[in-house]
Amino acid sequence: MAEDPERRTLQFLIQENSLMKMNDLARIASEEGMPRRDFLRRSLALALPASLAAAAGPALSAVAGTNTAVTSSNYSLPIRERGNRVLNVRDFGAVGDGSRDDTAAVQAAIDALPALGGTVDVPAGTYMVDAVTSIRLRSNMHLRLAPSAKLVAKPNSAGRYNVLYAKRVHDVEISGGQIVGERDRHSGSGGQWGHGIFIHGSSRVTVRDILISKCWGDGLVVAGAVVWQAPSIPSSDVFVANIVSTGNRRQGMSIGYVNGVKVYDSEFSNSAGAKPQCGVDIEPENGKPAYKVLFENCLIRGNARYGMLLYKNSQGVTVRRCTVENNGSCGIVTVGAIATYLALNTIRNNSATGIFIQDGTRNCQVSQNTSYGNYNRLGTLTRTPFSMSGWSKKIERDLLIQGTVSDIRITTNHYR
Repeated sequence: MAEDPERRTLQFLIQENSLMKMNDLARIASEEGMPRRDFLRRSLALALPASLAAAAGPALSAVAGTNTAVTSSNYSLPIRERGNRVLNVRDFGAVGDGSRDDTAAVQAAIDALPALGGTVDVPAGTYMVDAVTSIRLRSNMHLRLAPSAKLVAKPNSAGRYNVLYAKRVHDVEISGGQIVGERDRHSGSGGQWGHGIFIHGSSRVTVRDILISKCWGDGLVVAGAVVWQAPSIPSSDVFVANIVSTGNRRQGMSIGYVNGVKVYDSEFSNSAGAKPQCGVDIEPENGKPAYKVLFENCLIRGNARYGMLLYKNSQGVTVRRCTVENNGSCGIVTVGAIATYLALNTIRNNSATGIFIQDGTRNCQVSQNTSYGNYNRLGTLTRTPFSMSGWSKKIERDLLIQGTVSDIRITTNHYR
């Protein structure tokens, strides 16, 4: 009896990489085309410029309502250890009037937390932040922004900055409100690393219910930290839920040296201005892998280049129930990726190929995706609806395999 390719994938992920719990993998294998869950749409309480509101689109639930995470993907918020102390940035001199520099006041509130940590509240208002200095987060803390609180980067000329910076810390949660970069007011021309949130060699970090926009570089970065004369430290156990990262210059989200990142119910859109210009870029650092990454029920659209790039030495990336649409080149691209699982996604109306599996990719499975309207830069193509196993150039606009690859399994997908 021929080996079931779904089971083969499960065995690889469990035995070779131990990427997920057995019961979760079994659930993946048993899913029969369950429709993509819609984003929870709550009314937007913030006064956004019309251009930004249009860019952010239907996933604006990230900044509306309360700081309670949505659970449309059946996840539970992970527990982050911290103390019970609650401090308010206003008590440390923060004004939130949109003109005064509140960086020192917000930092003072964070630094005043006791040894066991706690929560720092940022009430409604617009807080100007010196992103070159950064607001530096500590271990065992929750930075809790009110729904109408904004951290806005002051104009600068630096090629590298972070509005919020979590370096080599643990048990951190960031939730609510907005982070707004300064790409429209940037006075320099060099660099591409002006980020909204940078998680750098940190563990047990949660980012949820937040809108990140207009950064000179990426909205959100999760990467490893280089340690002098010691092994580099990956970021690990990072949980992202119900965020919108839109209108940033380089990427919506970049993932480097990591071990365990889960992203649910989020939007990464309208990245343009500095290459790679992707919605999501999984690009390991210095030969260190991006390991065990999950995107579920996310919307990746309108980016100037790829929707998602799974680059060399990314290992164990699962993308499921996501919609990848209207990107300026391909929908999803793999280059040298290992143990990739693309399932139950809708990939449509991208300017080039829907899924492009490129040189060096191995152990990749593509199952139960729906694809249509791709490579629309060459015009429309009338297709007869069909399902198939295997791969054929008949569907080259929706699926293309190129270069030296191995163990590529294309099971039943739907093209129309």
